[in-house]
Amino acid sequence: QVQLVESGGGLVQPGGSLRLSCAASGSIVSIYAMGWYRQAPGKQRELVAGITSAGSTNYADSVEGRFTISRDNAKNTVYLQMNSLKPEDTAVYYCNAEILQMSDLRRMYDYWGQGSQVTVSS
Repeated sequence: QVQLVESGGGLVQPGGSLRLSCAASGSIVSIYAMGWYRQAPGKQRELVAGITSAGSTNYADSVEGRFTISRDNAKNTVYLQMNSLKPEDTAVYYCNAEILQMSDLRRMYDYWGQGSQVTVSS
């Protein structure tokens, strides 16, 4: 009933930029926290950046000052602007959202996007 669809991944040279988008659709009442995670080969999934419904943000130390998370509540969409990309940023990036949906108003549900490959290489 609810899905998150990501777009915007790809191959970029070191120092370059990419913008990821993640749009939520379905029987949504409200979206609370949204975030971006990443998982590199052989590593655990880690939080990259998060944003609350009020717009408060937090970032992993490794991306602070280079990445910016934002959201458009009218479009149920979260973005991740990635600048000054480094090879160590190479990973599959996943968006995440805590959603209150029409079918069950008693609790929020956690949803994930399909994953977007970001490769930083010369």
